[in-house]
Amino acid sequence: MKVPNGPTGPYRLLARALTAGVLVSASACSLPGVMRHADAPPIVPPATSATPSLTDAQASAALITQGELGGRWSATQGGATWRDGLLKTRTDAPDCQRLLDGLYAEDLLGEPTGARAVVGLDESGNAAQLRYQVAAYAAPSEVDAKLAWLRTLPSKCAQFTSTDVRGGRLNVTVVPAVLPGVGDAREGLRLTMSGASPAGDGSGAAPMLTLDFAAVRVGDRAVSLTNGGLGGAAQDSTQQAVQVGTQRLQDVLAGRPPTTSPATPSTAPAAPTPAPAVPTPAPVAPLTGRPTEPLTESPADTTDTNNDTTDNDTITDTTTADTADTAQEG
Repeated sequence: MKVPNGPTGPYRLLARALTAGVLVSASACSLPGVMRHADAPPIVPPATSATPSLTDAQASAALITQGELGGRWSATQGGATWRDGLLKTRTDAPDCQRLLDGLYAEDLLGEPTGARAVVGLDESGNAAQLRYQVAAYAAPSEVDAKLAWLRTLPSKCAQFTSTDVRGGRLNVTVVPAVLPGVGDAREGLRLTMSGASPAGDGSGAAPMLTLDFAAVRVGDRAVSLTNGGLGGAAQDSTQQAVQVGTQRLQDVLAGRPPTTSPATPSTAPAAPTPAPAVPTPAPVAPLTGRPTEPLTESPADTTDTNNDTTDNDTITDTTTADTADTAQEG
């Protein structure tokens, strides 16, 4: 009788299939160019550019200066007191409260994510203050979203009432502000605020705050400003700051010299001006410091004058005699 020495029938087929599978797996591991799943490299996200969209030096160079707004502007002497008394107030309208909070905190465009630079200026004519900022943000869409929200405020917050810390009621009005057509996107507002006299003196005087806000986006950078005070806000100053400031930022980003020429006063003494090329007068005696006396003629001067008169009379007589002789000869 023949004794089987291995699997037969279906068992033999199954054994052969398993053996073939093992051989294929082993061959795949050994073949060059075939990579096992465990050997696959990790997925690395694409690297982002390390170059910032705005450097600190560029932000500072893009600031406007007092000389570009006119002679009545100078470096600020500090924050105005009306900021706490009028902007730090409360209202029931959420969007209007967000506007007041943003004006007080100077962050209506949100918190910058990159470099920023700020300058403050005071105006001597109506005691207005201007705060100007250049900053970089996360993306253009982020700034555009804030500008779109600002665009709704003249309708949402056209007129509302806020309450100060003493319980006084303030009437607030918000209207659009016209800006030059500069930059990639822009928005402007003018806010006025009035209420009872804070002194409570019964005079009926109502303090009036007029405050302009303007913002212009250039790529993912933006310039923004507030301009105003209790004496009003000059609209031409707001528009000039927007026009000059946006052009300056674009010039700085393009590596061009600014098209405007800031005229910052210098505290250094002025260099002496050379004298014009004219003949030098004869030297005069130095001043003695004594009080100036009226000029009078000395006796010697009088004698000389008399002598001159006598000489003139002699000349006149001689001329008359000559004239007579000529007549006789004729």
